[in-house]
Amino acid sequence: MIAVGAIPVFTFALGIWQLGRLKWKINLIDELQEKLELPPLSLPNKINLSVIPEFVWRKVSVKGKWDHEHTMLLSPRVREGVHGAHVVTPLIRENGSTVLVNRGFVSNEFAENMSFPKEEGEFEVLGMLRVSQPRNVFTPDNHPEEGKWYWTDVHGMAEYAGGEKANVQPVFVEQIFGTYYSHFYGHAGDAALGVQKGIPIGRPATVDIRNAHLSYVITWYGLSALTTFLYIRLLMKRKNTRARPLPRFT
Repeated sequence: MIAVGAIPVFTFALGIWQLGRLKWKINLIDELQEKLELPPLSLPNKINLSVIPEFVWRKVSVKGKWDHEHTMLLSPRVREGVHGAHVVTPLIRENGSTVLVNRGFVSNEFAENMSFPKEEGEFEVLGMLRVSQPRNVFTPDNHPEEGKWYWTDVHGMAEYAGGEKANVQPVFVEQIFGTYYSHFYGHAGDAALGVQKGIPIGRPATVDIRNAHLSYVITWYGLSALTTFLYIRLLMKRKNTRARPLPRFT
């Protein structure tokens, strides 16, 4: 009975813990959204890698020329039901280090034969500063020698693009949906047109951190209420059983 009675207490404690996590996640998202709304930063010629975590989700502006020879494809990716890949291309800055830019999504029609546009010349990119993304246990290892990239390994990608010898820094920028080449795409219809033409479609300027803590709070509190009800019923049943008079034999 003690073990059964501990279940409502345990699940209630988990609900309290998840409630704290929910408040923390909401505050984190608000903080990152405030960062995102700040004016874009211009990246210095040589970037101090130790301070990058402080500027994750900040808008940045970088200018340079694409190194198409070292373009990488992050796949598989899906956008609005269309299967494809994210195009990651090093951006060579004239007076600075080379950085990596996730230019956005292209469908498999263009990804499989690398037939998306490869314009030359200097471009200015508006994006968000990001870091390597953690992978789950089901995500395969990257195989750079085969051109297969499944998850964002910024340091591995920088090494593939030439590494320190080629002045490539492990700095990762996700291009924001809105400006592409000499065109402007700012609406859903424009994005769909861009996908049809094989133009990489960048990410929206929003914080997309997953927040499922509210569902966890509801789950644990619900389990606590249910097990409390069942425990009370069990106690009442045991009490009634004990209070029942024994049959008399004559």
